[in-house]
Amino acid sequence: MSDLASTLATLGLSANPDALAIGHETFGTSGSELTVTSPIDGSTLATMKMATPDDANKAIAAAKEAFTAWRTVPAPRRGELVRQFGNRLREHKKTLGALVSWEVGKITAEAEGEVQEMIDICDFAVGLSRQLYGLSIQSERPGHRLTEQWHPLGPIGVITAFNFPVAVWAWNAALALVCGDPVVLKPSEKAPLCALACHNILMEVIRDFDEAPAALSSVVIGMRDVGEAVAGSKDLPLVSATGSVPMGKAVGQAVGARLGRSLLELGGNNAMIVTESADLDLAVRAITFSAVGTTGQRCTTLRRLIVHESLKDELVAKLKKIFETVAIGDPTRDGVLIGPLIDEAAGDAMDKALEEAKKQGGEVFGGGRLTEGVPAGGTYVKPAIVEIDASAPILQQETFAPILYVLTYTDIDQAISIQNDVPQGLSSAIFTGSVLDAETFCGPAGSDCGIANVNIGTSGAEIGGAFGGEKETGGGRESGSDAWKNYMRRATNTVNYTTQLPLAQGITFDV
Repeated sequence: MSDLASTLATLGLSANPDALAIGHETFGTSGSELTVTSPIDGSTLATMKMATPDDANKAIAAAKEAFTAWRTVPAPRRGELVRQFGNRLREHKKTLGALVSWEVGKITAEAEGEVQEMIDICDFAVGLSRQLYGLSIQSERPGHRLTEQWHPLGPIGVITAFNFPVAVWAWNAALALVCGDPVVLKPSEKAPLCALACHNILMEVIRDFDEAPAALSSVVIGMRDVGEAVAGSKDLPLVSATGSVPMGKAVGQAVGARLGRSLLELGGNNAMIVTESADLDLAVRAITFSAVGTTGQRCTTLRRLIVHESLKDELVAKLKKIFETVAIGDPTRDGVLIGPLIDEAAGDAMDKALEEAKKQGGEVFGGGRLTEGVPAGGTYVKPAIVEIDASAPILQQETFAPILYVLTYTDIDQAISIQNDVPQGLSSAIFTGSVLDAETFCGPAGSDCGIANVNIGTSGAEIGGAFGGEKETGGGRESGSDAWKNYMRRATNTVNYTTQLPLAQGITFDV
């Protein structure tokens, strides 16, 4: 990371940044000290004093004021701002991607792919800026026009996790901005530099955009108390939160207590079914990326492989060979496919889960720490395969690490039942050559997840489709389809263009 200083400078950062950014200004804060380290080798990337709940309230107040101006700017003009932001991201793709790799340990291809997601959602949002359609409804009263239209909602709070430090903010920010809403970001304290870099890139565009108030974007870096201030603020009508199920429950309760809206993207615990008719070579490739990509630290990571009993031995043998030889190491090096876990605590959680799986009758292959051929100071692990019974309690929980549990089944109904028998419901997949199995899986008696894929893995969602899940995954949807409605309020308008005053439902009330 010899070019760290120049990369930070290019992105408008230093090794001692302020933890509060409101528009073009940054502010010193009085919270506890945060040392930002790289999971690659434990080296220090930056130090800062974290923000406090009072700082969060300052950002929210500024966003509230900015909203009064931005909400009246025509939506296509708001889309033009996002278009320019997308173009600026194209210029910074490699630089921002490098920062993502250093701060959260993603391999270069995945880090730059995450920036590409930001670019894609900007393009998507620009199109939406001319398609925020309402409805024209047939009125039962003569001489009346009945319509529904959509208006900007207000400042939006966004709470993000470390594993997608730039894309998740962009999924929310791009749509919020075209819908007329400023954004206040509370990022993971494990990835604050990425958050500040994104803010700075957006400010490059806002600086030269006459209609845009500076406080359209704010970043508040802090701990749980800052997140609680965001969730509890009545001036943020929507809070979008990505993270663990316990965190999401806390946010949902805080927002619900004030009758606000919450958009929750929480745990996954995703499964793939492999049927007798599946193309095994295709399945192996999808399983490998879905299970070990991002070192198992995606909400869409494949956790449970449900394979027909006749194929289990052959498929597991193929996977063991790949898991044993897959390249693990410094994620910025060419050829490396698995980088480090985010920190030592994540490694400990993986060790604990594997020990518990053994106690529950699981047969463990792989796992454990890797110390040779990897940078010192990082938490590098070998991906693990665990053959275990479908009734094992360990399968009910999600461990954010590259652990693949292998289960067997005899018929498709049993396989679907096993898949659905967990509290989470984000992503799912089936590999099959049978149209009957595929349609059953996608149908109302099939997968109960928000994402149900056929002959493709659980990871790698596209911008055009709504992203999110059911049950303890939170029920939220980002991107795609009508997700923009999260960021707007709907108004029903009745216009009487006569000199009469008929009432609905045929009511007569003459005075």
